[in-house]
Amino acid sequence: MIEFGQVLIVLFAFIWVVIASNQVAKFFQKIKFPLITGFLLSGILIGPYGLDLIHIDSIGKLDFINYTSLAFIAFAAGAELYLKEIRNSIKSIIWNTFGQLVVTFILGSLSMYYIADIVPFMQGMSHESKIAVSILTGTIFVARSPSSAIAVINEMRAKGPFTKTAISVTVIKDVLVILLFTICLSIASILIHGTDFHLDFIAYLIFELVLTFILGFILAKIIEGLLAVPVSDYIKAIFILILGFGVYEFSHFLRDNTFSFLPFELLIEPLLVCIIASFWITNYSKMRLDFHKIIGDAGPLVYAAFFTLTGATLSIDILINTWTIALIIFFIRLITMIIGAFIGSTLAKDPKIHKRIGWMPYVTQAGVGLALVFEVVEVFPDWGGQFATIIIAVIVLNQLIGPPLFKWAIKLVGESHLPSKSSDRTNKTALIFGLEHQSLSLAKELQHDHYTVEIASVERRKNIQHIADIKIHFLEGLSVKCLNAINIKKFETIILMLSDDENYKVCELIYEHIGTKMIIVRLFDSIYADKFHELGALVVDPATVISKLIEQFVRSPISASFIFGEDDNKTMVDIKVQDKNLHGIALRNLRLPSDVLILSVKRKGQMLISHGYTRLRKGDIVTMVGSVESLEDLSLQFEE
Repeated sequence: MIEFGQVLIVLFAFIWVVIASNQVAKFFQKIKFPLITGFLLSGILIGPYGLDLIHIDSIGKLDFINYTSLAFIAFAAGAELYLKEIRNSIKSIIWNTFGQLVVTFILGSLSMYYIADIVPFMQGMSHESKIAVSILTGTIFVARSPSSAIAVINEMRAKGPFTKTAISVTVIKDVLVILLFTICLSIASILIHGTDFHLDFIAYLIFELVLTFILGFILAKIIEGLLAVPVSDYIKAIFILILGFGVYEFSHFLRDNTFSFLPFELLIEPLLVCIIASFWITNYSKMRLDFHKIIGDAGPLVYAAFFTLTGATLSIDILINTWTIALIIFFIRLITMIIGAFIGSTLAKDPKIHKRIGWMPYVTQAGVGLALVFEVVEVFPDWGGQFATIIIAVIVLNQLIGPPLFKWAIKLVGESHLPSKSSDRTNKTALIFGLEHQSLSLAKELQHDHYTVEIASVERRKNIQHIADIKIHFLEGLSVKCLNAINIKKFETIILMLSDDENYKVCELIYEHIGTKMIIVRLFDSIYADKFHELGALVVDPATVISKLIEQFVRSPISASFIFGEDDNKTMVDIKVQDKNLHGIALRNLRLPSDVLILSVKRKGQMLISHGYTRLRKGDIVTMVGSVESLEDLSLQFEE
């Protein structure tokens, strides 16, 4: 009971520290440092080698935070591997994964073995132990950070074959590296403990892997059942974290107790169990979107706790004495990755520039790499602490250097879609005919939605105040010459708010002399509607629109509120499908943000009765509702 009370006291103290760490990390983010680096440095500051706010004796009482966080990191990594999104780039992904996984692992392991004599904790080790440390280090060399990669891609609004290959390889590597680590950990255990290698070991290893996959499937089914329960997402998140911690506890139980009734020690890798469960839910479960939302919402808090605690456990005294070794290992990893990327890109027959810079997206390390380090510490406590300190230093260097390199690579291949500082956020343009209060109000609303708006008028209105940020053209008449004088061809949308006769004249001139445009007409007399329809215009009839809007409010107040813009952060947009990779994908398989809903799909002018199994075609117009930020991200996803 006293021990439990001490744990609670330490836990509450740590929570306050994490809150402070989060604020410090945000400061580092403002000065262009990765958020994770801020957490690590905060942990060092408050740890035993800094202000000693968390004493070294208290850190052991917080092991459950490490285990829970590691399981969550595995859940997050598995959730990023969505098979339907990578099917069209599979050749390049396979060969680049081969280069980054196999080549980097082999070269990294060999390099680590040959520098063993200058690594303090490896000096004096047996030949077998050096091999064990080398293959474990080679495995950690391969680990990457999907969360950091996604953050860079979102920041750069990156899209293209290079970016798609980079994120796909990153996620697949993090899945395969845990499988590779599971095998290497078993081999390392045999080499270090001096157990004779025989054919039975292969059978034991296969049995462990099969059991791991079975446990992962069972865990996936348990989480699916939990997600189906009608309770708050916060409660679901807590139970998912508890399940992750339970996987670690169960693996410890098996390892500690199986040797008494089995001829070998049963090693179940909890990270692999969690990543298999997450992969299954992401690709084969109806609960995919719910699971992703919970992972996304809980992520910042878990990462803050985990990386702060990691910084607090870092042995600064060892790091001071071994920083040169950490620097050497950092450069060794960099060189092996460059070679691996060149081989992978060559085999995939990627463009020449990809061969030169193909290594840049894979430098950053974070969650999975640290998770593997802590696994080594737990299994090999004699030298694991020194191993962890050096490798964590390497990971911090990778975390600092990696994101800028990835950003540079995206710029070099021309896949950044950041808006120009000298231009508007979009190139959407609209021209409004008619100078009155309604047209000015409409212009302001369109400008709020990032349209470039100009107004054309056939008369000067003294009662209309001049608007500084809206360009107004005063026309001498309604003729082709006058329309060309204001360069009407540059506008995507034309809105006619003149008299019916004037509107028809402009509409006819555009139809006969200018070409196809999106033309919207405000009518005064509905008798003219058919004439405008014949010219391909969209008609807004004030005589009926008010009653229809009131009817919409009665039938669906929420949708009507979107039309009127009553929720400033919610809007409706039409997005054209231009990415060939989306051709043929079902709506239910799109990775949509949780705050976005698809309302309709229009194909070749025909509105489809869409449902989850409706498959997109290139050129479709998809109407969506959601937050402004999410819809802007989706517009990039749908672009070519």
